[in-house]
Amino acid sequence: MSGPQRNSNNARESITSFDIHFTRYIDNDGKVVGALPDIAKDPDALIPLYRAMVLNRAFDTKAIALQRTGKLGTYASSLGQEAVFIAVGAVMKKQDVLVPYYRECGAQFLRGVTMTELLLYWAGDERGMDYAGPREDLPICVPIASQIPQAAGVALAMKYRREPRVAVTMFGDGATSKGDFYEAANAAGVWNLPLVFVVINNQWAISVPLREQTRCETLAQKAIAAGFPGEQVDGNDVIAVFDRFSAAMEKARTGGGPTLIEAITYRLSDHTTADDATRYRSDEELRTHWEREPIKRLRQYLITTGYWDQQRDEQLQQKCELEVEQATQAYLDTPPPEPESMFDYLYANLPGALQPQRDDLAKKVKQACQS
Repeated sequence: MSGPQRNSNNARESITSFDIHFTRYIDNDGKVVGALPDIAKDPDALIPLYRAMVLNRAFDTKAIALQRTGKLGTYASSLGQEAVFIAVGAVMKKQDVLVPYYRECGAQFLRGVTMTELLLYWAGDERGMDYAGPREDLPICVPIASQIPQAAGVALAMKYRREPRVAVTMFGDGATSKGDFYEAANAAGVWNLPLVFVVINNQWAISVPLREQTRCETLAQKAIAAGFPGEQVDGNDVIAVFDRFSAAMEKARTGGGPTLIEAITYRLSDHTTADDATRYRSDEELRTHWEREPIKRLRQYLITTGYWDQQRDEQLQQKCELEVEQATQAYLDTPPPEPESMFDYLYANLPGALQPQRDDLAKKVKQACQS
């Protein structure tokens, strides 16, 4: 992107231009397509990413099964999008702050949120957002795009305090059509905030395809109007996401300001367990994108390079499934919250006007249990 260069001798002239770059290192078959970054040559760095992706998918599968059997509320799957979430979670430092929407369980696990906590959340238990790990990460945000201005506020506080920290906000392609996104992007550009925007372009805003959401050639270019760089990355290539997100985080941490990364991926699942994607997309489209999914791609790369083999893969699958089962049992064994606890999660100190209502509900619950 270049700045305005005006020549008063011309009536009409070009005063600026920009490019949007796309990054991919391994293709759909796990074959190398460009000069690899260092992480791609280090099995000790790559295998943990692969393990985290496999665990993410095992959790996802179990959560859907729990919902289908009436043991969990509505759940938003991350199937097919694991590479983005795992790369983000792996790169972020402990002192950074994640401002998520509702699919980033893979990133949250790497941040220290437990599987049991997230199961409690999706069951409607507010204790599931009282993270034992990342105490300053924001809770899951279901309203579309409302978390993005909050991320700008978090980043502004970091800059005001001169802290070497970065705020990261993640959201879907549909969120870039909301005013919340544009307002936050404008603030981030004006104030040069330590903020990284990660757009999960999974091609669908529930049932609305990308082509009906915007006429922009890319979503990344929406950052240009706010005065900071935007770029695309193959969101099914965890190496590419890790590399470009690392660069954006380092830039933000050292005073270079915000970056927008548009991760091109695909939602292989329904939008949530309350959705039926067969109503608006074809089986052929879905089959095509299964051939591009991130776990198979990284597995093939690892096997081809000799870093991995089928036996280790089977052992990993079993270990991840066991870990998920243990977390699930802990969730199922958790006593339900008391009904009056609904008053406990809105205010730091309950207003006097609400205290009698809480006391009255607690009394009625106790009477009902005794009768």
